[in-house]
Amino acid sequence: MKLTGSAHYSLFLLSSILGLASADNSHLKDDAPCVARSPTSGMYFDLRAISLAPPELKNGKQVNKDDRGESWHAKGHDYMANFTLNICAPVIEKVEDVVGVESSLWKNVSAFYERDGKIYSIGQQASDPFFRGRKLVLNYTNGSPCPDDFNTASSNSSVRRKSTIMSFLCDRDALPNQATPSFVGTMDSCTYYFEVRSSAACGGIAVDPNAGGMGPGGVFGVIMLIAVAAYLIGGCAYQRTVMHQRGWRQCPNFSLWAGMFDFIKDMFVIMFSSVGKCFRSNRPSNSGYTRAGSDSRGGFIGAIGGRGGGHGGRRDVDAENRLIDQLDEEWDD
Repeated sequence: MKLTGSAHYSLFLLSSILGLASADNSHLKDDAPCVARSPTSGMYFDLRAISLAPPELKNGKQVNKDDRGESWHAKGHDYMANFTLNICAPVIEKVEDVVGVESSLWKNVSAFYERDGKIYSIGQQASDPFFRGRKLVLNYTNGSPCPDDFNTASSNSSVRRKSTIMSFLCDRDALPNQATPSFVGTMDSCTYYFEVRSSAACGGIAVDPNAGGMGPGGVFGVIMLIAVAAYLIGGCAYQRTVMHQRGWRQCPNFSLWAGMFDFIKDMFVIMFSSVGKCFRSNRPSNSGYTRAGSDSRGGFIGAIGGRGGGHGGRRDVDAENRLIDQLDEEWDD
């Protein structure tokens, strides 16, 4: 079926409206901290919700009791050590005397474990998650020296250092600011692999609070606009190409809308007519109706024969009586 020029224009209009709905995610940059964009779906993955910050303190007490006071933890199981880590930020805990790491870098440790009373860093802070295929991952590097390089000078650039690989898995049942890391394993006590389950790894259109994006009301309005546009454009195209309608009859359900318009018009006519009658009934009249035989001139049927006196008034009364007798005869019949 070949589309007409108006149908082509309608499709162009619909595609423009659809472009407005997807424009909300354009304000986030691909290099935003702790945010990654999927190369396949184009969706943003914002991990800032599970990136922990030290709780705010006032007079030595925590201001917000809901703030987490410790980093994320993962059991090492057969590794004989448990792990502490954070996402895109250094650990909340204060770490000191980190093996093989300069004191100026202790504050940047993002993952570590403790064994035999010593603290081993398995990675410094990094805030650039990325996609490896369909997997969202985050790497920490430059931790403590690997076991084979403990005896090598720390200033030597060839020293291998501990590192961490975290793979994020979607967990829609988790709270928005909740993460569950699990230690998967290590082959050489040099590279450590973790899986982190969180709803933040499910992806979506992330909203930057510093950018002017549409809120829920705007998104709902765009959806409603798309629905109305699809109804009008699809209905008009069908009426014009299949039913061969022209003019206003191209509109979908034209009879329904025309009937509604006529009903509303009739209601307005009735309302204005009633209001007009009310005003007319309240307006004083110069020619009233009085009982026959009263002192006023004119009698029963109003100003018949004018306001004349004498014989003219008598003739008016006779005419009224004849009219009353005629009406009585008709009612008797």
